[in-house]
Amino acid sequence: MAKVTGGCLCGGIRYEIEGDPFRIANCHCDDCRKATGSAYATNLFYQEDQITLLQGSPKRFDHTADSGNSMFKEFCDNCGAQVFGGGSMRPGVKSVKVGSIDDANFVKPQVNLFLSHALNCTLIDEEIDCFDAMPPPA
Repeated sequence: MAKVTGGCLCGGIRYEIEGDPFRIANCHCDDCRKATGSAYATNLFYQEDQITLLQGSPKRFDHTADSGNSMFKEFCDNCGAQVFGGGSMRPGVKSVKVGSIDDANFVKPQVNLFLSHALNCTLIDEEIDCFDAMPPPA
């Protein structure tokens, strides 16, 4: 895959990514819904060393998820757009929010997570793996 580029809404944060994500997930958990302001979040998971920050410095918000895991969200302190996330469950891994990617037409989610929290109005792609919660790490 070619380099992936992206950034926040105002352009204050810019990044590039080398290589493919190892997982692409639609997450319907309460944390992802609240953080994105949407019905669910589409997250692409990369090793941290695949991501290069080109411009800006994201602000970080740390919190504890319902699972008890420590989580963080990284966002632009000017426009508020979330670009990255991560947590204690997968050290060295960052999630990239699909909406922050410049050309995300290559994105094809592989899994739906936390369907037990999905909104009734959300159309679910049942052709991909579906879990009511977070499956154990592979």
